[in-house]
Amino acid sequence: MRHGFANKKLNRTSEHRKALLKNMLNSLVKYEQIKTTLPKAKFLKPQADKLITLGKKNTLHNTKMLVSQLQDIKSANKVKKTLSKRYEKRSGGYTRIIKAGFRYGDNAPMAIIEFVDRDVAAKRVDKKKKDVAKEENKKEEKKAVTA
Repeated sequence: MRHGFANKKLNRTSEHRKALLKNMLNSLVKYEQIKTTLPKAKFLKPQADKLITLGKKNTLHNTKMLVSQLQDIKSANKVKKTLSKRYEKRSGGYTRIIKAGFRYGDNAPMAIIEFVDRDVAAKRVDKKKKDVAKEENKKEEKKAVTA
């Protein structure tokens, strides 16, 4: 019987699992949407919701807790300044999981985990301006062809 076990092991050691969680939380905060396997997304969802709840309470202790959980000051600041303000009136359920088929190589179930009212432009944070301009030109060309 599996009574009292809090979360999935995901076939990893505890250190690997903690590192995986921190990396996925940072990516989710940075891009506001990530694609991963379904078990990892289910493992990540409650932790991400707890992070937003921590950010909503503006105290020094909560700020330190955010930094210790994320290990990244930029991500912690984004949680406190933008995400917590966005979800002020919402009392929970800050993330959603959308099933996204199966991975080609090993047929693993894939999912997209994202914030509910996410910023679409956050997905292009790391892309260079030239790449973004090329993508916009391609979209404009497609619109011109279809019109």
